[in-house]
Amino acid sequence: MTGRKKVLLKFILLGDSGVGKTSLMSQFVSQKFFIDYKATIGANFLTKEVQIDNYLVTMQIWDTAGQERFQSLSISYYRGADCCILVYDVTSTSSFAALNHWRDEFLIQAAPRDPDNFPFVVIGNKVDLNDRVVQTRQVQSWCSDILNVSYFETSAKRGNNIEKAFETAVHNALARSKDIDPTSDAETSIKLPENNRSILPSRCPC
Repeated sequence: MTGRKKVLLKFILLGDSGVGKTSLMSQFVSQKFFIDYKATIGANFLTKEVQIDNYLVTMQIWDTAGQERFQSLSISYYRGADCCILVYDVTSTSSFAALNHWRDEFLIQAAPRDPDNFPFVVIGNKVDLNDRVVQTRQVQSWCSDILNVSYFETSAKRGNNIEKAFETAVHNALARSKDIDPTSDAETSIKLPENNRSILPSRCPC
């Protein structure tokens, strides 16, 4: 389509191990859910193209290790992110409490130019389970204390609300992206690394 702008935007998923970051990414990109759980080591990413308004957006979605012993391997991928997606498990109070840590860690390591206005999306995952302990109002209260935060409750297993959460992340990232000139119709050409692959350190501790 004439006049459509192409842009690459980077998204990073952060949260405790087991909250469903990998499952959310897999469900959004390929509409697949895997019962067998394997902890992410280091980081891996998938890509997906979406059309938002006049933009053809290539989303580069990074899934990072939630286990503490692997976190040092993944923080190098924080830099350059256009939006950070914080994930917790609605059946785990500790994973919700850890959001402060993950947000602070991201802001320190990514060092965005305008940290007070950097876009975050908070996802409460596993709403399909019956043993919920973190209530919506708790999270809404937490989010209200932070600027530029959107909140969604999802089920990676059933696919509930995932499209809307990621589309909102794209809108928020587009709004702050320094690479897009809204007065120009020129395409933004950015070289992508090899699509949909795992990134592991040369010395894997596994």
